[in-house]
Amino acid sequence: MRVQFVLQEIWIGLRRNLTMTIALIVTVAIAMALFGTGVLLKMQVDKSNNYWSDKVEVSIYLCNKLSANPNCKKSEPSADQKAEIRKQLESMPQVAKVVPETAQEAYQRAKEQFKDSPGIAGSIQPGDIPDSFRVKLKDPKNFAAVVAQMSNRGGVDQVVNERAILDKFFKILSGLQWAALTIAAIQLIAAVLLVANTIRLSAFNRRRETGIMRLVGASNIYIQLPFVLEGAIAGLVGGVFAAVLLSFSKVFLLGRLQKNLQLATPLGWLDVTTVIVASMCFGILLCALASFLTLRRYLKI
Repeated sequence: MRVQFVLQEIWIGLRRNLTMTIALIVTVAIAMALFGTGVLLKMQVDKSNNYWSDKVEVSIYLCNKLSANPNCKKSEPSADQKAEIRKQLESMPQVAKVVPETAQEAYQRAKEQFKDSPGIAGSIQPGDIPDSFRVKLKDPKNFAAVVAQMSNRGGVDQVVNERAILDKFFKILSGLQWAALTIAAIQLIAAVLLVANTIRLSAFNRRRETGIMRLVGASNIYIQLPFVLEGAIAGLVGGVFAAVLLSFSKVFLLGRLQKNLQLATPLGWLDVTTVIVASMCFGILLCALASFLTLRRYLKI
């Protein structure tokens, strides 16, 4: 009988304040989706950073006829120059491994790397990427010494530190993450205010029933329970919609990042499911807690 009464009161409260309940559900769904997206982006950044941190290289591109560097004089280095450059690289204490790569090998690797991006792959022609040495460092942070010694050396067109490219990529992801979390925080504040107004209005509409319950000796918990569960149910429904939105984020946002940028290691559905469950629980607790505090602070029932 008590369970039936509580469920009946929850239904009455949700039905009487239908428009506000819908607004609350939508606000919670958007807030949780943005919060979850921010968390997913953070996980993506950390996972990609951990994966690539020990794989980044410094590429020493040699001169060719297309080089814009005036020191190259539109000519390729001789075999002796290439051998000297390699010998100098291998003698440096910061270098772990030196791998030579011909222009044809670089062309084939680029075509394979960008096979899912026809526009980029089609624009690459044989000879666009010159001969190079791909240098694996013992510690990626010690790239400055290699850059300093190789930048102005004869036969070298340019030195590219892949870590700098990755840092720009991670900054973009971090910016997206903080943008999502900032908007989510604003939405969460709006959700808390909506919960408070919805519960206050619901309690006001049922003030007569509440007064009767108090007169017959009902406990505060018994009186407050339907209102708290109203907020929790709204949070649960909003969390379900947020789960759908997060699934779309996984497929269309993170999936495209991984496919098009060729740098991000993909997040699995287990990671996404963990974030979805955590977001739903957070939304339910937030709405239930906001309902409880509203009753205690403003309604004094």
